[in-house]
Amino acid sequence: MADGGQVAYYAGPRPAVTWPHQIGVLPRQADCFQDRAAVAQLEQTVARGGTAVLCQVLAGMGGVGKTQLAAHHARQVWARGGVDLLVWVSATTREAVISAYAQAAAEVLGADPAAPELAARALLAWLEPKTGSTQRRWLIVLDDVADPADLRGLWPPASPQGRTLVTTRRRDAALTGSDRQLVRVGLFTPDEAVAHLATALAVHGRLELPDQLAALAADLGHLPLALSQAVAYLIDADFDCAAYRTLLADRAHTLTELLPDLSGLPDDQPTSVAAAWSLSIDRADQLPPAGLARPMLQMTSVLAPNGIPTPVLVSPPALTYLAEHRTGTDGRACAEDVTAQHASRVLRTLHRLSLLDHASRNVHRAVRIHQLVQRATRDTLTAKQYDQLARAAADAVTDAWPDVERDTALVQALHANADALTRSAEDALYGAPGAHPLVLVVGQSLGESGQLSAAVKHFQHVVSTAHAHLGPDHPDTYTARKELAHWRGEAGDLVGAVAALEELLDQMLLTLGPNHPDILSVRQGLISRRGDAGDAAGAVTAFEELFEQTLRILGPDHRHTLVARHNLAASRGKAGDVAGAVAAFEELLPDQERVLGPTRPETLHARAHLAHWRDEAGNVAGAVAAFEELLPDQERVLGPNHPLTLLTRASIGRCRGNAGDADGAAEEFEKLLDQMLPVLGPDHPEVLSVRHNLVHWRGQAGDAAGAVMAFEELLGHMLRVLGPDHPDVLSARHNLAASRGKAGDVAGAVAALEELLPDRERVLSPNHPLTLLSRHDLAAWRVRAGTPGSLAAFEELLDQMRAVLGPEHPFVIAAKRNLLDWQEKAGSTDAHLSTD
Repeated sequence: MADGGQVAYYAGPRPAVTWPHQIGVLPRQADCFQDRAAVAQLEQTVARGGTAVLCQVLAGMGGVGKTQLAAHHARQVWARGGVDLLVWVSATTREAVISAYAQAAAEVLGADPAAPELAARALLAWLEPKTGSTQRRWLIVLDDVADPADLRGLWPPASPQGRTLVTTRRRDAALTGSDRQLVRVGLFTPDEAVAHLATALAVHGRLELPDQLAALAADLGHLPLALSQAVAYLIDADFDCAAYRTLLADRAHTLTELLPDLSGLPDDQPTSVAAAWSLSIDRADQLPPAGLARPMLQMTSVLAPNGIPTPVLVSPPALTYLAEHRTGTDGRACAEDVTAQHASRVLRTLHRLSLLDHASRNVHRAVRIHQLVQRATRDTLTAKQYDQLARAAADAVTDAWPDVERDTALVQALHANADALTRSAEDALYGAPGAHPLVLVVGQSLGESGQLSAAVKHFQHVVSTAHAHLGPDHPDTYTARKELAHWRGEAGDLVGAVAALEELLDQMLLTLGPNHPDILSVRQGLISRRGDAGDAAGAVTAFEELFEQTLRILGPDHRHTLVARHNLAASRGKAGDVAGAVAAFEELLPDQERVLGPTRPETLHARAHLAHWRDEAGNVAGAVAAFEELLPDQERVLGPNHPLTLLTRASIGRCRGNAGDADGAAEEFEKLLDQMLPVLGPDHPEVLSVRHNLVHWRGQAGDAAGAVMAFEELLGHMLRVLGPDHPDVLSARHNLAASRGKAGDVAGAVAALEELLPDRERVLSPNHPLTLLSRHDLAAWRVRAGTPGSLAAFEELLDQMRAVLGPEHPFVIAAKRNLLDWQEKAGSTDAHLSTD
C-alpha cells in the first residue's frame, strides 16, 4: 500500500483476457420488453454543459422495471462495441458487491479471489483514470442496491473511460451528487401499458378490445410487473379481461390469489407482485423510528392513493394506531410514545424506500401510494385487524376535518380520502358500536357546501346501509334518516321532507318517548319544513310549544334550546310578524354569544338573521350597517368563500336594491359572481342564486328586455342543474314572467304565471306565501291587461291572503297598496308588482 492509503496493484502472471469481456449474467430480457421514455434517457450520456454523465442512478418503486431497463441498456452498449468490460453486479448486500468485484479482479487482473476485500480494492484501483496509459472502457451495473451504506468505499471511480449504472428502490441523498444523475423510473404511461398488454397477449394468440385493455391497465395501476404477471394469469386461467377485472374488483380475493404462483411467473421473475415490497417494508421497519413503517403503511393503505393530507396522518387517532401497532411492541405502547415528528420521519423513511411518495410541502396531498402496494398491505391483515384499521383511519380523517371549512383544498382531499376508505372498508364503518361519525360529516359537508343533490344521494346510501347493518331502530339509522330528510328539504323537496320526518317521528316516539333529545331535534326539523311548505302560522305555534318543552327538559343554555329560540324567531318573521322577529333575535343574540361564543357559526348566523329582519322591517340603513359589520367577522372565521359569507354579501346587495339603488345592487352581485365562479363553478346553487339576483337588479335598473333574455338563459341552466320542481327554479319562472310584463309583454306575463301557478300549488301548497305571491302578480297583470272582473278578483284574493298570512305580512301590505292605487286612479293599471 502506497502513502496516503492508495492501493498499488502489482499484477502477477495471469491468463490473457479476451476483450471485450463480460462478468456476471444479465437478467433475461422480457419477452415483450416495452420501449419507454427512460430508455432514451439512459442513452443521453451528455449532461449539462457537455460533461459526460459518469454515473446514473435508476430509482423507483419495486415492479417498475428498473432492472429490465438497466439490462436493456447494457446490452445495447455491448452490442455496439461501446465497452471493453461489462460487469453486472447483483448488489443487494455489501458482501455481494465485494464478491462480484473480487470475481472481476480475478478474471481481469489475476487477483486472488480468496481475499475478496483486497481483490475488490484492486479492481477499483485499476478503474481509476491514469495519465500516459491506454485504459479500457468499462460499464459497471450495480443492480438492486438495498442500502446506500453498502456502497461506502465501493463506488466505481469517476473516469472518462467508464460509466456506472445503479438500480435501486432507495431515494436517499447519499445516492446522488454532482457526478451522479438521478433517473426516476415510474409507471408505464396508459398508452405504454395498453401496448404491453396487447403485445403480450398477442404472443399467445389472444386479442382483447382496447377499452378492456385500458381498463385492466388502470385497475393494475400501470405497474409493469403487475401487467406482465396478469397476462400470465389470464393465459393460464383462460380468462378474458372482463372476467379477470371482475375478480380484481372482488375484495374477497387477495392479490396473491389473482396472480401466478412462483412456478408460473413470466420472464424469470423471482417474486410475485404481492411479495415485491415485503423486503423493503422489513427494512423500513428497522430504520428509525423503528417499528412504525408497517403500521403507517397500513394506515395509508385504506386512504386515497392520489393524495393523503398531512393532518390525517399526524392526527391523535393516527398516532394512537401507530403506537398500538408498532412492530415488536405487541400493542403495549402508549399513544404518547409516538409523536407527530415520529409520523413525519417514518413517512420520509417510506419515501426513501419508494414504498410511497411523500411531499411534505404539499400539505393537502402529502402522501401518494400505489394502489397495489395498498392492496398487498391490506391482504396481510386478518378481518379483525382490517376492521380496527378502518375505524382508526376513519377517526383520523374525522379528526382532521375542520369545523369551519375555510380551506377548500383540504376539504376536497378529505372527501377523496373518505370515499377511498368507504370503497375499501365500508362494512367496518357500520360495525359496533354503530355508524362511524365520518359518514355523517361527509354528507353534511356536501350539503353545507351547496352540493345538495350529492348530499341527498350520500344520505340515501347511508340510510340503506345503516338499516342493513344496524337495523331500523338503531339511533344512527334514525340520525341518517333525519339528515336525509333535511337535505331533501334543502334541495327543494319540501313535501317529501315533511312526509319523511313525520314517518321518522312516529317511529322514534315508539322507541324513545316524547322527551328524548333526538325527538326534539326531529320535531325542530319537521316544524321548519312545514313552515317552508306554507304553514307559517302553524310553524309559529308549534315552535312556541316545542321551545317550552325544550326549555323545561334541557334548560335555557342547551344548544337545542338556543336552536328552538332561533327557529321560533325566524318563523315569526316568515309569518309576517317582522317586528317580533327582530325583537326575538335581539334577545337571543346575547345569550348565544355568552353560551356559544361570538365567533361560532351559529352566532354569526343569528346576526345575519337579525340584519335580514331589520331590512324586512324597513330599517334598510340599519340592516346594511349590521351586514357590513358582520362580513369581516365571517371572512375571518368562516373564510371568504363560505356559503354564509357569500350570503351576507348577497344580502348587502339586496339591501341596496331595496333602498332604491338598483344599479348599486347589480354592481355588488356582479362582483360577487366574479368571485364565486372560479371557486364554486357555474353549476353551484349559490352561483345560480347570485346570477338570479344579478339579472333581477339589472332589470330593476331599467334593462327589462335584457332581463327577459338573461332570465330565459338562466332558467334553462337552472332546470338542468336543479330540476323543474326546485323552489329556486319556480322563483326564476316567476321573475321571468314579471320581466316580460315590465318589458311590455303583458300577455306573455299572464300566460307564464298561469302556467306557473299549478306547479307552485303542487310543489309548495295552495296557501304557501310564494304561491299566493304568484296569484297576486297574476291578478295584477290581469288588471293591467284590462281583463274583465280582474279588479274584483284581486279584492277577493286580498281577503284570502289576509286570512292566511295575517294583516301585517309584507305580501299583504303590498297587495293592499296595489289595490288602493288602482282604486284611487279609477282603473289605472300602474300598480306595484312584486318579485320573488
